[in-house]
Amino acid sequence: MADITSDSSASSGAGIDLSQFYQVFFEEAGENLQRMEQLLLELNLAEADDEALNAIFRCAHSIKGGAATFGFSDVAELTHEMETLLDKLRRHELQPHARMVDVLLAAGDALRAQLERHQGSGADAVDTAELLLHIRALARGEGPVAAPPVPAAAAAAPAPVAPAPAPAALAGEQPDAPRALDLRVGPLPDGSLADNLIELFKEIPDLGSIEPLDTGRAVDGMRRFKVVTTSSDAELIDLFTFHVAREQVQITPFGPGYGFYPGNPGAPADAVEPGEAAAAAAALSAPSASPAPVDPGYGFFDDAPGAPGAAHATGPAAEPLPAAVPAQPEPSASAPAAPAAPVVSAAPRAEPPAARAATRSDKAPTGGLDSTTIRVSVEKVDQLINLVGELVITQAMLAQNSRDLDPVVYQQLVAGLNDLDRNTRDLQEAVMSIRMIPMSTVFNRFPRMLRDLAGKLGKKVELVTQGEATELDKGLIEKITDPLTHLVRNSCDHGIEMPADRLARGKPEQGTITLSASHQGGSIVIEVRDDGKGLSREKLLNKARERGLDAPDSMSDAEVWGLIFAPGFSTAEVVTDVSGRGVGMDVVKKNITALGGSVEIDSAEGYGMSVKVRLPLTLAIMDGMSVGVGDEVYILPLASVVESFQVTDKTIKTIGGSGRVVQVREEYMPVIELEKVFDVPRFDFERVSSIMVVVEAEGGRVALLVDELLGQQQVVVKNLEANYRKVTDVSGATIMGDGRVALILDTGSLVRRSRH
Repeated sequence: MADITSDSSASSGAGIDLSQFYQVFFEEAGENLQRMEQLLLELNLAEADDEALNAIFRCAHSIKGGAATFGFSDVAELTHEMETLLDKLRRHELQPHARMVDVLLAAGDALRAQLERHQGSGADAVDTAELLLHIRALARGEGPVAAPPVPAAAAAAPAPVAPAPAPAALAGEQPDAPRALDLRVGPLPDGSLADNLIELFKEIPDLGSIEPLDTGRAVDGMRRFKVVTTSSDAELIDLFTFHVAREQVQITPFGPGYGFYPGNPGAPADAVEPGEAAAAAAALSAPSASPAPVDPGYGFFDDAPGAPGAAHATGPAAEPLPAAVPAQPEPSASAPAAPAAPVVSAAPRAEPPAARAATRSDKAPTGGLDSTTIRVSVEKVDQLINLVGELVITQAMLAQNSRDLDPVVYQQLVAGLNDLDRNTRDLQEAVMSIRMIPMSTVFNRFPRMLRDLAGKLGKKVELVTQGEATELDKGLIEKITDPLTHLVRNSCDHGIEMPADRLARGKPEQGTITLSASHQGGSIVIEVRDDGKGLSREKLLNKARERGLDAPDSMSDAEVWGLIFAPGFSTAEVVTDVSGRGVGMDVVKKNITALGGSVEIDSAEGYGMSVKVRLPLTLAIMDGMSVGVGDEVYILPLASVVESFQVTDKTIKTIGGSGRVVQVREEYMPVIELEKVFDVPRFDFERVSSIMVVVEAEGGRVALLVDELLGQQQVVVKNLEANYRKVTDVSGATIMGDGRVALILDTGSLVRRSRH
């Protein structure tokens, strides 16, 4: 982080500590990069949508503005060249083609590596010289130069080069003379936000001076100030927007009547409204004819920190285009004027009609996101979930201790406990929803990966996603990403055939990989499906026998497909940098099983393959069914419980001398006695278990023999392996209302036990 501090101090030119804003910038830059990559991958090259091109331009522009503020000159330089190309695309001066998309994607990878370096990753500076040559050549309408663009792999491990020049070296011009500005801020719900701007000027002496023009009170929600500064409008706006939204800031030249509202006591008779003065100044300074600037600079003023050298090299032609100022109605002398639509404007100057149209189309509302969302660290959310978990345990304790109370004598207490039960459940559901993230955050990273991999393998692949809005716990999202990545790569490499082979088999030359997510009961099912060649039963059996595995011909298809999860097992003929080492599918199985999930494979040779991953929705709190065996209490996941019923000895049949089954309607199910599985000590020797609970998992059902059903309740899941050790057939533990520890049973493991 040392290089960041030095750059930022050069950028601000004062003693203010901008490090408090770093995290916000890096997060927003990451979101913009992800958005830009997604838009580039979805771009229709034959008929490019204007809104999509404008949105891509805005992403690059936002990154450059923040990078310039903090003095990250290497990021600013690259995004500036990207803007030049993107601006010509959105003005239809150039026609987009696949080569442009490749170069812009490579530029996004380089930007991501640059930002990681500024975050303190310790990586060397990224060499973007060749990439800049490509972008400039494309912006001139030329073909690609001989050297290839920076690939994604190179961006992840850049070659060491000399660091980019510090912002101080770029700001060689003499500072401008102080100028007076009229600053409007608002409308604001909280006046203290505007007061933060006054504190900002106190912390940065070189920024200039500021004085209120409204005696410290807001009129129509607006605050007004007179600012005397040598800083550019862009610098001021970039600093102000860390305190207030960009749409709530308006900067205009200070002139007669500025600072007075119509009808204010003491306002001079010739008070002029800012909108009128700005319009008059624009009319006086407008040239009769003005061609479109060659290199407008896109938001960089001459003294902007972190501006690339190209922004200053072109002289007057490099002046930025001002933001479009919407027409404002003339204020009435008898009534206060309504606050104008908030705008961010530079010094008024004329601009060509084409430039005005492009600028207006580039405007997009950005205040909605800030007003409806809030950034909270994951640590705070986890702490909140832990506290809610403890609250659930406390509520269960109170509920259990109050069961013997007379509801007539303790009517108010019982009613209060019922309200506590209901509110605790509502609070738990609300808090858990905070951690729920849509699957689109995982799915969105696969189009780019699949595009690069298919190009590398010479295949044509289309990715189809379904159920992106399905939500999953954040902790599971982070852990499921790597297994899904391997499954998608496996489908592309092993499943989808080469285009010529697909045509020979009567298939379209373009293969399809489908990613889908859906809720099924208390679980989420994620499926990776392809229409490739599928698995070959004969080939898998031969490979298994070559490796010395027990693989008789009597194995079912499901058991044969499961062979690919064996460590070191691979059907690839040649080991490549993509696959062939046999270290992927076994890791997928292990990671998913560790999350309490399961993997199911289905395949039809010549038609394709499907891999279904089944996971619990959350790992923190779950609904469970409490059952008693002897003096012990066990918890069954409620989503796995199918039904329960009473049985007699005659209902249970014995097969093969040792196995026991029970008939439930037209189906026979294996019987598992929990008393024997866990060696439960029994002191009431005459009692016999007479209750069956049918549970379902991994496509099978078993009947568990228990003594009694204790009821349904929410339980807080504790990791038993982390606090004690791994216990067979147990997925976790919880604390009951009376303080005892109850084991949460792994129904999938019990089903597998019955099969063997």
